[in-house]
Amino acid sequence: MNEILDFLTDFNAVTVVIRVLLAAVAGALVGLEREFHGRAAGMRTHMMVALGAALAAMIGMFTVSELGIDSDPMRVGAQVISGVGFLGAGTILLRGGGSRITGLTTAAGLWTAASIGLAVGIGFYVGAFMTVIAAMLTFTLITSVEQFMNRKRQRMAIYLELENVDAVAPMLEMLRTEYGLLEAQVTPPRSGTPPHVGMEILVRVPQKSSTAENLRRFTNLPRVVFALRNI
Repeated sequence: MNEILDFLTDFNAVTVVIRVLLAAVAGALVGLEREFHGRAAGMRTHMMVALGAALAAMIGMFTVSELGIDSDPMRVGAQVISGVGFLGAGTILLRGGGSRITGLTTAAGLWTAASIGLAVGIGFYVGAFMTVIAAMLTFTLITSVEQFMNRKRQRMAIYLELENVDAVAPMLEMLRTEYGLLEAQVTPPRSGTPPHVGMEILVRVPQKSSTAENLRRFTNLPRVVFALRNI
């Protein structure tokens, strides 16, 4: 067993091929859950990030061991960790006028895939694949826990039509303080009546309250023309 590990941590043509293949597999495993949920950065993106990071790590090792250049072998890899942040930033979106942020998990997954690729590239296989397992458990089990917790908080998507644009700011403030506003977006009025303004909101409502009760409650708010369930 030790002989196999010694061989795998050696730097030669065979282990380079092995590391490239393992980096691709590791990236695919991390991106599998993102692909399943239809995210923009899925299996292929995570595979490419892990492959690129592995190559960056091996470039640093090659320059020291094969070319004899006196340099820090992880200097190139260090740039990967900072550089992949720009790629991750591209997956983060602001929705609902900035009240809701999506894509953070995918961005974190890309950063993790880069770190896994670096670990595979330098031959730190145990750390790499323990991280793969931990990442997959995070994407699956922790997501299930979050969904279970959210089921205990009833959420409702509602469309409000307000009298005019001046009602938007005070309405947002009221919804944040009294109704646990989760997200909001100003839209054109569905009635087509000027100067009305539409607002699509996601709020927390009492667990046992009915749809009719909630709509009646929001319709009676100041400067609200009518309220509909937003589907």
